[in-house]
Amino acid sequence: MKKSEAVEAIKKAKELSKKRNFVQTVDMMINFTGLDMKKPQNQVNLKVILPNSTGKGSGKIGIFAKSDEFVSSIKDKVSLVIMDKDIEALSKNKMKVAELIAYDALFAEGSVMLTVAKFLGQQLAPKGKMPKPITNINSFDEVLSKTKTQVTISNKKGKFMPVVHVVVGKEDGDEEKIAENMIVASEAVMNSLPQKKQNIKNIYVKTTMGAPVKVGDQ
Repeated sequence: MKKSEAVEAIKKAKELSKKRNFVQTVDMMINFTGLDMKKPQNQVNLKVILPNSTGKGSGKIGIFAKSDEFVSSIKDKVSLVIMDKDIEALSKNKMKVAELIAYDALFAEGSVMLTVAKFLGQQLAPKGKMPKPITNINSFDEVLSKTKTQVTISNKKGKFMPVVHVVVGKEDGDEEKIAENMIVASEAVMNSLPQKKQNIKNIYVKTTMGAPVKVGDQ
């Protein structure tokens, strides 16, 4: 995908989109060809770090902690800190667990992982929300930065349709930055396919409720 083609498609998609009373996302759709999506090896399930924020998500980050020293070093960087001693009680409160699952990302001080697994594993794991362990607090800023631009691209769940969708930006965002996200996401998908580019039929971009626009001449 050429950046100029992506920018042109984004601009056209915005032009075709009617004004709504909310800021729409810009979505990219990659259609596949020559793949039996029922075969596990052909299913796409990737976590990709994009170069720019998509504007999606609440920005809410939660972390499980034990030591006071660890808490003092991260408390201003996250939305919620849950202490080790409070995890068991939290696991019995369905509403609190549901709120936790809605967070964009969860982390844990390394020594707390066993407690989380014991009391919350059955609730968090099926939702893909088990916290990532933090073993080096000095690298936490970098981890947080990547988390805010990470997206999941998957067609593993559902009917295994030969297509994936991914949010790459907001309609009020910069077209150049959205195009950069599209390029990184599409290349990650392409490189995960058995025959690479030959398995990509075409790529479209659209706003949430707008008409799809083909990117380039795939």
